[in-house]
This record gives sequence, structure tokens and C-alpha cells, in this order.
Amino acid sequence: MMKKMGAGVATVAFSVLLTGVSYVLANESKGEGPPDYSGITSIYYILIGLILAYGVYDSFLKKS
Repeated sequence: MMKKMGAGVATVAFSVLLTGVSYVLANESKGEGPPDYSGITSIYYILIGLILAYGVYDSFLKKS
């Protein structure tokens, strides 16, 4: 059962990361002014959120 749950979590994490990467690649620069880093910032926030969610799962929800 734990392997199925781990596979499900990995699948969700990969799909969220893939969605974020496609957002960054679609975010083209306007040519003038400073570069727009909103796409890579969202990927960092998603990765930090996934790490924190795993920490909560590992600390409080995991049966050892």
C-alpha cells in the first residue's frame, strides 16, 4: 500500500512540476524593461510546498 501511495505522490509532484515548467517556457519576455521572473518563482514555490507537504506527512501522518 505504501508503494502505491508513494507512486501517486510522485505522479502528482511530477505533473505539477511539468505544468510549472510549461508555464515558464510560455512566459516570453516583452523586450523592454527588466526580465520577468514570475514563472521560475512559481516553480520554486511549488517545490518548497511539495517539500513542506512531505515533511508534514513524514512527521505526523506516516505510520511507523
